[in-house]
Amino acid sequence: MPRQPRQLLPGYSYHVTCRCNNREFRLTRLECRQVFLYALKKALDKFAFKLYALCIMSNHVHYLLEPFQPEDLPKIMHWLNWYTAMCFNRMLQPYWTFLGKKVS
Repeated sequence: MPRQPRQLLPGYSYHVTCRCNNREFRLTRLECRQVFLYALKKALDKFAFKLYALCIMSNHVHYLLEPFQPEDLPKIMHWLNWYTAMCFNRMLQPYWTFLGKKVS
């Protein structure tokens, strides 16, 4: 049975996590953490939301954010995940991919 759709309400903050592919510890390098900060700055310019907290762990990231329009939360996260994956794949090829199969 599929999960019930999320109920996104205006004025609420949301705790969102994003994990590396295969739960691998890929965010230990300073350059990878800087990519997240750069992507967040671009996302804040592109979308209307407040970022209250960010915690970058070695294999996942926590965001605490409040979108100005609740229906924008999936768009914001989709863009952030896409953009960071694209940056990581360009930066770290041919060693690994962030959201996909490993490349040797």
